[in-house]
Amino acid sequence: MDLRRLGYFAVLADELNFTRAARRLHIAQPALSQQIQALERQIGARLILRETKGCSLTPVGLVVAEEATRLLRQVSAAEERIQAAVRGRSGRLRLAYTRSARGGVADALVTAFRTQFRDIELTLQTGWTAHNVAELRAGRLDAAFIRPPIDEAPELVYRVLAEEELLLALPARHPLAALRTKISREQIADEPVLLFPRENGPGMHRLITDQIWPSGPRIVGEEPDDEQLLLAVAAGHGISAVPAGRAHALRVPGVRLRHLTAPVPTVPLALAYNPTADLRVVNLLLPLIAPRPARHR
Repeated sequence: MDLRRLGYFAVLADELNFTRAARRLHIAQPALSQQIQALERQIGARLILRETKGCSLTPVGLVVAEEATRLLRQVSAAEERIQAAVRGRSGRLRLAYTRSARGGVADALVTAFRTQFRDIELTLQTGWTAHNVAELRAGRLDAAFIRPPIDEAPELVYRVLAEEELLLALPARHPLAALRTKISREQIADEPVLLFPRENGPGMHRLITDQIWPSGPRIVGEEPDDEQLLLAVAAGHGISAVPAGRAHALRVPGVRLRHLTAPVPTVPLALAYNPTADLRVVNLLLPLIAPRPARHR
């Protein structure tokens, strides 16, 4: 069946007036009449009843109008999907969050991608940095949020999205929690410290300890993520350092958050990917990041 004639008929069925329909279609009215007559011959039934001030649809015309509208929408959607594929704007993006960075800039980037590329299937998971790096290297992820540096994966590239302040997390009853001033490193040098396992994110672990406990922390316990760390702090098991965004988002009762004196300790959040992998979909995500130089490790 001629899709062009179906398109003409759909417009005529909407207008129920040859003059208005021809104007919408930017063709002459006699040409529109000829196309409708040709469609009627092809179908083998009358579709239009001409009237003094316009026209009406026959019972068969009503069915054809409904089916034509549905079919034309399907064709239009198919054309969009085909063009998206030609432009590299279809497919799937396998993306992982890092446990310490849900919300904030990471969620904003994912939301922007969903909004702009609705035809791309987005599959999300969450893991610590070392796990995400391993999945990238194995080709099971296309991109991942990580906490650099990632010296263990020199083939990967990452782009820094933000630098986030580290806050000191203290039990509510800790003597330092009563202070309203910033806490110095000397004041916490001998305190019992809670951190995540080093193997979960070696680079971030090193950044935290080098910046806050340059002589080495007295680690008394390990927890797998920020929420468990803060719960352990609330229970009085020790103090910890947590990225500000995550600490404020969790708001664990019994924990007091304090700033450290200068230099302000920070940890970067980055998006990592493998430059040797298929980057057709990843290359749609990268322009949504605020311009920063790519870092190689």
